[in-house]
Amino acid sequence: MLIAFLIMQAGSVIYAQEWELRGKVTDAEDGSPIIGANIIEKGTTNGTATDVNGEFRLKVKKGSVLVISSVGYAQVEVTIVDQKYLEIAMNVEAEQLTEVVVVGIGYGEVKKADATGSVAAFSAKDFDKRVITSPQELLIGKAPGVVANTLNGEAGAAAQIRIRGGSSITANNDPLIVIDNIPLESTGIGGMANPLSTINPNDIESITILKDASATAIYGSRASNGVIIIKTKKGLKGTEKMLVNYTGNFSLSSPYNYMPVFSGDEFRALVQDRVENHGLTSAALDRLGNANTDWQKEIYQVAPETEHNISIRHSIGSVPYRLSLGYLYQDGILKYNNIDRKNVTLNLSPSLLDGNLTMEINGTASWVGNNFSNPDAIGSAVEFDPTQPVKNGNTRYGGYTAWTELSSGDPLNGLPNNIATHNPVARLEYRDNTSNATRYIVGGKFDYNIPYLPGLKATLNLGYDYYKTDGSDITDTLASWSYREPEFQIREYWQKKTNSLLDLYLNYKKELGVNKFDFTGGYSYQHFYNEGENSNRAWDPTVPGARVTPYKNEYFLISFFGRLNYTLLDKYLLTATIRYDGSSRFAENNRWGTFPAVAFAWKMTEEPFIGKSDLVNELKLRLSWGKTGQQDIGDNYYPYIPTYTLSTPGAYYQFGDQFYPTLRPDAYDANIKWEVLTSLNAGLDFSLLNNRVTGSIDVYKNNSDNLLNSIPIPVGSNFSNYLLTNVGSMVNKGVEVGLNITPILESDFSWDLGINMTYNKNEITKLTLTDDPNYPGVNTGGIAGGVGNTVQKFAVGYPARVFFLFTQVYDQNGNPIEGLYVDKSGQGGNVAGNELNKYYMKSPDPDYLIGISSRINYKDFDFSFSGRLSLGNYVYNNNASNRALYQQIYNQSGFLSNILTDVKKTNFTTAQYWSSFYLENASFFRMDVISVGYNFSSLFGNNIGGRIGLSVQNVFVITEYSGLDPEVVNGIDNNIYPRPRTYMMTISLNY
Repeated sequence: MLIAFLIMQAGSVIYAQEWELRGKVTDAEDGSPIIGANIIEKGTTNGTATDVNGEFRLKVKKGSVLVISSVGYAQVEVTIVDQKYLEIAMNVEAEQLTEVVVVGIGYGEVKKADATGSVAAFSAKDFDKRVITSPQELLIGKAPGVVANTLNGEAGAAAQIRIRGGSSITANNDPLIVIDNIPLESTGIGGMANPLSTINPNDIESITILKDASATAIYGSRASNGVIIIKTKKGLKGTEKMLVNYTGNFSLSSPYNYMPVFSGDEFRALVQDRVENHGLTSAALDRLGNANTDWQKEIYQVAPETEHNISIRHSIGSVPYRLSLGYLYQDGILKYNNIDRKNVTLNLSPSLLDGNLTMEINGTASWVGNNFSNPDAIGSAVEFDPTQPVKNGNTRYGGYTAWTELSSGDPLNGLPNNIATHNPVARLEYRDNTSNATRYIVGGKFDYNIPYLPGLKATLNLGYDYYKTDGSDITDTLASWSYREPEFQIREYWQKKTNSLLDLYLNYKKELGVNKFDFTGGYSYQHFYNEGENSNRAWDPTVPGARVTPYKNEYFLISFFGRLNYTLLDKYLLTATIRYDGSSRFAENNRWGTFPAVAFAWKMTEEPFIGKSDLVNELKLRLSWGKTGQQDIGDNYYPYIPTYTLSTPGAYYQFGDQFYPTLRPDAYDANIKWEVLTSLNAGLDFSLLNNRVTGSIDVYKNNSDNLLNSIPIPVGSNFSNYLLTNVGSMVNKGVEVGLNITPILESDFSWDLGINMTYNKNEITKLTLTDDPNYPGVNTGGIAGGVGNTVQKFAVGYPARVFFLFTQVYDQNGNPIEGLYVDKSGQGGNVAGNELNKYYMKSPDPDYLIGISSRINYKDFDFSFSGRLSLGNYVYNNNASNRALYQQIYNQSGFLSNILTDVKKTNFTTAQYWSSFYLENASFFRMDVISVGYNFSSLFGNNIGGRIGLSVQNVFVITEYSGLDPEVVNGIDNNIYPRPRTYMMTISLNY
């Protein structure tokens, strides 16, 4: 009884010492409230954050020490005696901006100031205020060495990312993307233009880009193209207040530009001229109509987009959480094209066992509906005769004008001419191309500080990514093109992918005097599974050719990894990393690969003979070397195993009077192995002028070896003519510069300026097992027009995808002469029929990339812009080479086609696909986005703060390129889905 009494009394005393403290945190200069400042009881997880008025409430007890911190301000500590209310004024301290940046490095985090590898990092506050449907778009123009762009103007369009030029010629060149500790599979899934569009960008807290092998080697076999680590937003620790955020936007998009074609009147005059003066048959005049139809304007629209996101950040006991709901509806500028996305995300960050066990539990669910419309309508809108009306009164094709066979004798309702261009509007109306995707990503990271072993932490990381799509592509029987291949009128498919992850590793930290050790070692298991089914059939069940094609495959990755971070005197930093990877894609003798890396950094300003000053605040020199691998070598999950292909109808073997299908062996290499990238990097990080100028400079050289290439194999081997095997090498050399400048930093006026510059030179150094100066290289760069035509090469001594063309000869007036080229070989005769007369010309990749962004804050207003300059990128104008020819005006089967007005520049009648005339310097400056906003701390006297903003996306492009858009992936411009210009209004509310 006495013991119980004493315990109760002690508890009452403790309880009596605890009370609720109220307070307000303000800027020391102007007294404005600081929103989101963290107030934490030192040595505990008890804490909160200030609201939109800078106010907070927190339970405290006598003797506790509160630590108040906010980005950009000097940290404040206050000891609690008996205060019931605190007013805390914080001083601006620019130095905080650089020191608090924490970057993910794979299986751990470090302060950016302590990173030894080449790393770029930015957070949600750095993201542009633009229409963004996938995480890749957040990277556009943001970091040196990183090229990111959307491929076209489609709703939910795919995006491409290249880090330091890519490392392969035939394998995957996409970086590894890690979301909340789960490495994703790089390949997409059927029915999704962009698989990452299932991820809501509004949930992203930070993005870290690992570029050199020292930074990426911890991911071994998947890191040769760089690593992008994405962290999502988490809950608030120790706060009793619920923080609610709503962000919504509405935008309108319209085509930025149209393909230059002849109007109806201009086309009639053109046909008349070709008949009278250039020998075109007069039958062409009989097929002309009386309309003036702008087919491009018939298929495009002003497209609305709306997005709504609401998030709740709170803490229930020791369980901080964040719940977010998101909805996106985006129309493409092509009619009927849209994406509809719903997201739910829940993040939990509980802490148990006196803080020794911390957990990050993340779950995301996405439901995406896609309507791809009919992209074929875009090409038809460029080519369809502008003198024809949208509808001509026929009954066979639903009234939509269609070209019919001359032999049918009925221009309205005859059989369709299946080689003619089909009505663009009918292409939209009579094709239903949709899909639905479901994705669930669930992960849990559990960190346990092992008792009685200070500094030792065990981590278990689990992840599961489930992804399923089903879709259909259905053509109405009223469509004129449905007659050509009726067995494909109805196409249906479904696909399921799963990605299972288990990581288990230990981390040990120890300080011995001036020495600091940080060791991480562990094991990783990842399993990728893929199955699905494709089918096709006709509306009429009696039509032959229906087929169901199922498939199922999988592969595994097993890895052991270790990393040591060693610091001496807090100024000499050493990182050594090794990863031992096994992939089921390779045979046992080549299955395992070892990928080591080492890096050194020297904090030069920590040396007494250099020191820190108002001019030079920080200097850090970095040197690194490392190797990474590439196991993502194509769609074949089993490239080392012999497989057989069933012959198709028309290729059966005759035995007597019967024909039988056969099994044909596919070419394979039992010794196929990893592609390997070896990277050297030297870098300098700096901070100058009282941290008003910060940045980094990196110089690198990346050697790619064992690259896969298809090489000729002897005739009679019973295989195809080529074998994919490891024979190639390539090198990328470059310089990167990143600068962040703060010219003005005052309480009511600030200006931030960001500039990044990239120079990269790419060269292929080997493509065959033995050096062969006569090896012609590998044709690539397929173009529209003809069959199997290419205009690029992978060739030794040249950049990847170097253009390979004839040099055009011009007349005395500077006009190209049709069919006349430089006789490089000196052999005379038909110059255009001799490959030896082609020249290697230019690269599709830019010599220099410069990104610039700026943000100005004046009192409650902000203004920002972001743009990119690309210099030295060349583009082959395939639209002009294929669609600007007089011979295409009339086809003897009885139909007319519009052509590009570019034909006036050449006056070419027939196709000259390999003319250097079509290779253009496509250097450009694009103003990506301009935004202006108003920030408020109270709405109608309520405790609601936020921002209202207006922005314009794809504002303008300055270029001499004659095509639709100079930003062309891989340098061949046959894409005619224009990127739109978008006007957006956005509102963000915080409660």
